[in-house]
Amino acid sequence: MKKKMIVVLNIVGLSPHFIETKSNVIPNIVSLSKSGAYRKMTPSFPAVTCSAQATLLSGKPPRDHGIVGNGFFNRRTMRTEFWAQESTLVSGPRIWDIMRMRDPKAKVAVLFWQNSKYIDADIVVTPSPLHTDTGMTEWCYSKPADYYSAAVSDKGTLQPTIVGSNSLPLKLPYYEKLTKEIGEFKLMTYWGPMAGEPASRWISQAGLSTIKNEQPDTTLVYIPHLDYNLQRLGPDSPLIDKDLKIVDDIVGQYLELQKSYGQDDITLFVISEYGMTPVKQAVFPNLLLRKHGLLKVREINGKEYIDFELSPAFAVVDHQVAHIYCQKGFVDEVTRIFKDQEGVGAVLDKQKVAQLECNHERAGELILLSRPDSWFAYYYWEDDAKAPFYARAVDIHNKPGYDPCELFVDMPTRSIPLKTELVKGSHGIPGTTDQQKAVMLCSDAALNDYAPEPFNATQFLGMLYRVI
Repeated sequence: MKKKMIVVLNIVGLSPHFIETKSNVIPNIVSLSKSGAYRKMTPSFPAVTCSAQATLLSGKPPRDHGIVGNGFFNRRTMRTEFWAQESTLVSGPRIWDIMRMRDPKAKVAVLFWQNSKYIDADIVVTPSPLHTDTGMTEWCYSKPADYYSAAVSDKGTLQPTIVGSNSLPLKLPYYEKLTKEIGEFKLMTYWGPMAGEPASRWISQAGLSTIKNEQPDTTLVYIPHLDYNLQRLGPDSPLIDKDLKIVDDIVGQYLELQKSYGQDDITLFVISEYGMTPVKQAVFPNLLLRKHGLLKVREINGKEYIDFELSPAFAVVDHQVAHIYCQKGFVDEVTRIFKDQEGVGAVLDKQKVAQLECNHERAGELILLSRPDSWFAYYYWEDDAKAPFYARAVDIHNKPGYDPCELFVDMPTRSIPLKTELVKGSHGIPGTTDQQKAVMLCSDAALNDYAPEPFNATQFLGMLYRVI
């Protein structure tokens, strides 16, 4: 009897809008939506990657798991923290913890999901570059750390490797084992101006290899690149069809694997985190706070940096969401500043944030929502000559906000342009339209009897329960 397996492909940026308007471009995905179970999925708030993934895997909103965005201001250390990968940032159990509770022998593989460093899963691969005094060394954290590997023969098949006189197989960490088979993962294709198809292809191949060779009970695979060009080009650009075809081809490969292994022995999920809306302008909340004397800066070597200690208020921005961290007594003034400001859709106080289930200690005292056609930029300097050292670099950790301009490059200077008008797509605000919503597809059509409508991201874990 064959082992039953579950595979989850997270294709970030895939929306109901594409399924309903691009059937000729994504035939595999559309076919799966018709033959299996399909629901339009309302993302949790904020609809950004780290928050969305924590919700999908825990069944809880940010109020409970604590991931209020891709980054936040750490009041204890007095600094912003973006794209931290440690699992301990997420409160409560996620799917691999729950499976271990039910069956200590359950085998889970997690490839490139956020906050997956040090999780209690059998197989993990996630980017973890080493920053040294001479530059950056590309590397991926992985488990198991002592995998008994096999060598790849000239014909591409795995063969036992004999090392020395003890006749033991080669012992490698799992990522290094994968590189022997499919080559090294190139971090520059995962984020920055060169980000695109190669990252998704590599991760997809890593997932297929893991399923074939390791047969986990559940395999979670994150496919990122559609998200990049949705921000560069916008969701309405005809050029996005190329990226849709690529993710559809990846889905087709997993459907072929399912067919060859056994149609009923692999349950395939295709999900996403959010959809995107076209945007035409950036809003600069930190510049507005500075204009009103609430954001303070310090000048160091001719460059300006936010003084978090002495600023009565500042914004940590994340796509279409901005957390405003205010000192005591300044909330009302900040609310007045942003009320009716062009490009700002709403100013949320603690009560309204609680209604969106994002009331966690990491959240700002206020949260701004942009209008659907706008997004928030972190810029706070008034003179580009005084922009900080990280402004024109791909630097995801030092910037006090998410910077989609890192997806572009100014070729004459080989640096990141300070041109927010380049960005054509964004996300983050509560999803109400088909462009903003995510999707949940499953090859098991029986889930149509159990999946509620409307369907919320917090309910996805329940669908996994049905098939585990």
